[in-house]
Amino acid sequence: MTQPPAPKLQVINSPEYREDYANSVQVRVGVMDFLLTFGRATQTVPDEITLHHFIGIYLSPQQAKALRDALDQNVRHYENAFGEIRLQPEAPGGIVQ
Repeated sequence: MTQPPAPKLQVINSPEYREDYANSVQVRVGVMDFLLTFGRATQTVPDEITLHHFIGIYLSPQQAKALRDALDQNVRHYENAFGEIRLQPEAPGGIVQ
């Protein structure tokens, strides 16, 4: 049995579309969805980190799993090209950013 051809994909950025930089993401899980909250962590004094959240994105469990798989595949490709990505050790208080 042959597979039907994949549909043509058309990507259109909405007027609200923007790109930004995040060095912090927090994940909350509920029965119906995952909430990813993106932001920037800044540290101006040694004992204080400030998180500036700028967007929260809700994903269905299926889309969260698809995102996990896509990130895993892309991290493997990145590491094959550029070497292992090392995570910073945990900061005091157990926060990993």
